[in-house]
Amino acid sequence: MAFWNLYFILKLYLWASGHLTPVWLANLAFALTLGATSFWRARLARIARFVVALAIALPLMYSESKLPPFSRLVSELGAMLHFSAGYWLELAQRFVPPTLLVAGVGAVVVYVVVNRWVRVSTLVIAALITAPVYELGRAIQLPGNAASPAGTSPQALSEKMRAGNATGQPGAAGHDTELAAFRTEESKRRVSFPHLTSDTGAQFDIIVLHVCSLSWNDLDVSKAREHPMLSHFDYVFTNFSTAASYSGPAAVRVLRAACGQEPHQKLYEPADAECYLMSALALAGYSPQVLLNHDGHFGDFAQTVARNTGAPNVPFLPNGAAPVQMRSFDDSPIREDYGVLAGWYAQRAQVQGPVALYYNTISLHDGNRLPGVAGTSLQTYPRRVQKLMTDFDRFADLVASSGRRAAIIFVPEHGAALAGDKDQIAGLREVPTPHIVHAPVGIRLVGFSGTRPAATVITQPSSFLALAQLLANLVARSPFQPGATLPEYAANLPRTRMIGENEQTVTIGTAQGFSVRTPDGVWVDQQ
Repeated sequence: MAFWNLYFILKLYLWASGHLTPVWLANLAFALTLGATSFWRARLARIARFVVALAIALPLMYSESKLPPFSRLVSELGAMLHFSAGYWLELAQRFVPPTLLVAGVGAVVVYVVVNRWVRVSTLVIAALITAPVYELGRAIQLPGNAASPAGTSPQALSEKMRAGNATGQPGAAGHDTELAAFRTEESKRRVSFPHLTSDTGAQFDIIVLHVCSLSWNDLDVSKAREHPMLSHFDYVFTNFSTAASYSGPAAVRVLRAACGQEPHQKLYEPADAECYLMSALALAGYSPQVLLNHDGHFGDFAQTVARNTGAPNVPFLPNGAAPVQMRSFDDSPIREDYGVLAGWYAQRAQVQGPVALYYNTISLHDGNRLPGVAGTSLQTYPRRVQKLMTDFDRFADLVASSGRRAAIIFVPEHGAALAGDKDQIAGLREVPTPHIVHAPVGIRLVGFSGTRPAATVITQPSSFLALAQLLANLVARSPFQPGATLPEYAANLPRTRMIGENEQTVTIGTAQGFSVRTPDGVWVDQQ
């Protein structure tokens, strides 16, 4: 039992240090079975026992870990093969910190010494019995802790619910009913874009800056909330839900902003024609364009964008003249945001009439490396976010100095999960918690010459439909015409409850925090 004793001791240590959520009953049954068969002497029988046990032990431990669901790994395997060696090393250190390896080596040494005088198997069985009893007692005494937001990985939530370590929603059917009602209501919601004014002096460009990996929580963690860019917005959404926590779905959602929030599964089906933002702006009199600061190949991102413009032959503009600022997690080049946008703007005059630009940046993506700068991507994130916001401010100033007018929309795809939590390591976004989907969104009107009051702050729960409605209001009555009163454009915007969605997981905001529907349909309340 020496090997298997170490296996269970490792699990107990990982549980005690918050790295694992064991399925106690399964582990106890597994340990007892191993103990009962440890006296087999026949060589073939012992080999078969080890192989079968290993086939049980590895999947069991994986399901108890912080790792994404195995089905997710399988579906993303092709993309993961393109990760650079440096990014693999960074991820390995997040999942298995060096201190954990040192502790593991120490545990082996202690085991070898103690096993000479003590029957360790008996102690292991006793620990597997007492640990869940301790957890249950603690959950009963401190019910508030049982529902902390830390336990948020899909498999951990499901297990905690069954083990009594999390507070299940008594009216779980109520959440299902709420979600069904939300789906029905959202399927009916639409925003219509009128044709823009024929007054060329009041026409303006619409520039959507779609930013990968930034939430309010990330701004706080990186101490970047006080950056001047945020103070230059004319409209700020402080309670905005991106709904998605991965780039592909996020791009679809912003490009289909003219309709209500779709279920995750429907994002991969064609939408109604009036849902496509770029198509709606094209019909309103804009020339749609697409620009990236990366090559768009990872996850077929460029193809996803192309399929969801809704307008034929939308040009993807080149970015090769801009300087390479960093390298992505797959070692592909990432261009400087200001360089890409300034290069585009230098060619902007070649297009007659107003332009609607969709710009996507991955400068804040997990795993990016700054040349000549030591540290992991988590450590360089504060530096990168400061640079990105400074670049956007410089670009807005460039537009202003040209004398042209523009509505610049700053909207993140999702958060970076920069801080991580107990059951999701930093960078992992399988569960779209509020810290991930709660994003800073703002609009800056460049070239506005009227009386500029303090920023209009939209505090109500909002999402892309409200953003689309605000844009439609600006198009319908240009704010660059004399007498425009900016707060009026944000009146009566549609509300959208904060509901995050991934392929297998849904989160829904509650009065106490949020609730997570795990892949097996269990709702677990979080605070």
